[in-house]
Amino acid sequence: MPKRKYDKEFKLNAVKLVREQKLSVSQASHDLGIGLSTLQCWVRA
Repeated sequence: MPKRKYDKEFKLNAVKLVREQKLSVSQASHDLGIGLSTLQCWVRA
């Protein structure tokens, strides 16, 4: 399976769901259809 690429805006909006809208990382990753560990890395960065 090829590695998916996400643009900067998508990443920022995903992190905002966690930080500003207080969604759990698990719920946000599920809602967006991305891997949990992927979103965890973006939030840490």
